[in-house]
Amino acid sequence: MFDRPSAGTRALLIQVDFGQGGIEERLSEVGLLATSAGASVVGVVQCRRQAPDPALYIGKGKADEIRMAAQLDEADIVIFNHDISAAQQRNLERVLERRVIDRSALILDIFALRAKSHEGKLQVELAQLQHLSTRLVRGWTHLERQKGGIGLRGPGEKQLETDRRLLGERVKLLKSRLTQLERQRGVRRRARERRDVLTVSLVGYTNAGKSTLFNALTKAGAYAADQLFATLDTTSRRLFLGEAGNIVLSDTVGFIRDLPHSLVAAFHATLEETVAADVLLHVVDSSSEDREGQIAAVNGVLEEIGAGSLPQIQIWNKIDATLASPEVQRDACGNISRVLLSAKTGEGLGLLRQVLSDIALAHKASLVATSVTQDSV
Repeated sequence: MFDRPSAGTRALLIQVDFGQGGIEERLSEVGLLATSAGASVVGVVQCRRQAPDPALYIGKGKADEIRMAAQLDEADIVIFNHDISAAQQRNLERVLERRVIDRSALILDIFALRAKSHEGKLQVELAQLQHLSTRLVRGWTHLERQKGGIGLRGPGEKQLETDRRLLGERVKLLKSRLTQLERQRGVRRRARERRDVLTVSLVGYTNAGKSTLFNALTKAGAYAADQLFATLDTTSRRLFLGEAGNIVLSDTVGFIRDLPHSLVAAFHATLEETVAADVLLHVVDSSSEDREGQIAAVNGVLEEIGAGSLPQIQIWNKIDATLASPEVQRDACGNISRVLLSAKTGEGLGLLRQVLSDIALAHKASLVATSVTQDSV
C-alpha cells in the first residue's frame, strides 16, 4: 500500500522537540522502526518548536536545512517521527524533493511486513486503506474528467472520485470479513468461559519480551525476535498449573506510543482478547531508560480499547540486563503489584507460575461461592 523502503534505502530521520522529553529514547525507537522497515539510517535532524508549522510542520528555514542534509547524505527518503497531515506531506515532498513518510505510515508498513495470518493481513490492509483515504490526492495529478472513447464513456467521474469509491467498497468488504472472524473468535471465547477457565493476556510495549515469556511458560514456540512488532497475531495456549488446573494464556500485539488510531480500530478483533481477559500481565522492559513512558503508553492504549480497569500485574522482564534479583513485590494493601524476572534466562519464572496458580485458585473459589449464592437464592 505504501512505498516500502527497499533493502539499501537510505533514510534521514526528523525529530522535533515540542518539550515532551525523552528525545534520545524517541530517536532510538524511530531508528529501530526504520531499520525494521528495511531502511538504513544515514542521518538525523533535530529541532525545537513551540508548535507545528501549518504548511511544513518544521518551518521553511528548517525544511531548507533538511533538504541540504538529505542531499549531503544522499538520502532516498525522509521519515518524520511524528504524524503529519496530507497537505504537509505534499508541501514537504515538493521542498525536499524526496519521498516523505510519517510515523503512522512507517508503523503500518512494518505491520504489513509482519502480518502472517489471514486475519492479520486483513487488519493491516484495512488500517492502511483508512490511513490512505485522507491522502489519495497526493498520488494523482490528472484530476481532469476521464477522457471518452470506446469502453471509457460513462458517468465522467474524476479519477480521484473513482479511487475513493473503489477504496470505500474495499474498506466495507474488509470490515465485513473481520466482523465474521470476530464472531468466530467470540464463539471460541464463550466456550472457554463456559468451562470457567481463567484467561490471562500478556500486554506490553513492543519488544518488551512478551513472546519470549509466552514461550518460556507454555513451550508454544511462538515467533520471538529482538525487533519491533515481532508478534501481530494473537496466540492462545493452555497452561497447566498443578492443583490450580489449566488457565488460558494469550500473547498479543505489542503497543507503542502514538499508535495510529486506524491500527487500534482495525485490530479490534485481536485486541478484544485483551478486553475479555480476567487478568493482564503487563510485561515491562525493566532495562529501558524510558520504561515509565512505555508503561504510560501501554496503559493509554488499554484505556482506549476498554481494558483500562482490568486487574493488572506488572512483569518487570530482562532483570538479567539490570542485575536485579527475581522477586514478587506487593502494594500497601498486600496485593501483588509486580514480579521481577527474566524470560530469557528463566530466573523468576517459578515465582510467576506460583502467582498465576494463586490467582487461578482464587478465581475458582470465587466461582464456587457465586454458584452457592445463586443456588441458595
